[in-house]
Amino acid sequence: MGRVARIPITNVHADGAYTGSILVGPRQQPMNVLLDSGSAVFALDGRKYQPDLAAGDRTTRFAQYMSYSDGAHWSGGVIKTTVAVGRSGKRITAENINVALAAEQTRGMFGLTDGILGLAYAPLDEAWEMPKDTTANPYSSTRIRAGRYTQITPYLRHLDQLKVVSDIFAFYTLRSCIHQGTRNPAEDPLNQGWMVLGGGAQCREFYTGKFQAAKVLAEQWYNTNLKAIIVGDTPPLSAHQQPPHGYPSNSIVDSGTTSIDLGPLLLKAVISRFKPDQQRLMQAALGRKKPCVPMEALNLRNWPDLTFILQGLDRTDVVLKVRPRDYWQVHAPKPGLAQLALTQGEPGFAILGLPLMNGYFTIFDGEADNDRGVVKFATRT
Repeated sequence: MGRVARIPITNVHADGAYTGSILVGPRQQPMNVLLDSGSAVFALDGRKYQPDLAAGDRTTRFAQYMSYSDGAHWSGGVIKTTVAVGRSGKRITAENINVALAAEQTRGMFGLTDGILGLAYAPLDEAWEMPKDTTANPYSSTRIRAGRYTQITPYLRHLDQLKVVSDIFAFYTLRSCIHQGTRNPAEDPLNQGWMVLGGGAQCREFYTGKFQAAKVLAEQWYNTNLKAIIVGDTPPLSAHQQPPHGYPSNSIVDSGTTSIDLGPLLLKAVISRFKPDQQRLMQAALGRKKPCVPMEALNLRNWPDLTFILQGLDRTDVVLKVRPRDYWQVHAPKPGLAQLALTQGEPGFAILGLPLMNGYFTIFDGEADNDRGVVKFATRT
């Protein structure tokens, strides 16, 4: 059995998403990276990390390109370097890790972070082999995609192959938006959490009770089957079981998404199950650039829980409750405001992000169910 590393995480550098500090290269340079279960790419801002070839970094002929739904994108060459994670005295260090250095990137691509560490399955770590060294000879994103398509080993799979850690990681989180209710959000305990690399179930202080295991339907993202949503004690709303074209399922669980993102029809149906005055507040929030309303307009004790039903193992449904305090994030994006953590996304598809995870200690176990994987949920402490 592999080792386990605990990584302190915070949401203040990525607008609510969680980042953790890792040590990169032979000189162990600290880099603060977004932790994303929805991708497998490991990339650093090329302006913030320079390869140290004399000390052991190695260049390659591989390059990577990534684009996102908001229009942001980056591209750059891949190097092999050393990466260390975990607390002092219990660090896990591995060599020959594939890391892309983003030389070309849209403005604000990485924001206040230094890069992104993808934790999803290997088939998502796409790369292109180029004629020459991609660090000494930077290629444009257009030329990269004209290279020979291939895939490279992502970070977590590399550690699993080395028997360093198992293909398992877990999150303990409290928020999906930065809590702005204190003078210094960076020191606010609500904005902190933990990521556990290589395990999770042994961390008993993070959860109570038993785990529920949601079945993973495909080795791409952590693809799940969302069966229904219940608003309070109203009848269940069935989710469309047929996924959009090209998708292996109708939903994913994603640590890199700061909302619960539902298709237009399903979101409309969910809102329709609230009381009329609550519907008006939700519609008002959704109509703004930042979906928020004054906190004084809310009385969260009067709002219902949302219950999400996912397909589990052995014909057992997974039943997960999202409390009003999780789908309404108070003191966000400013003190005195509350931000709605429900958003409208692609028809027929749901991204079950941090608001779903905030009430649970969530384990992404890539080894369970004959290596297909499961996502496990236990009530967090």
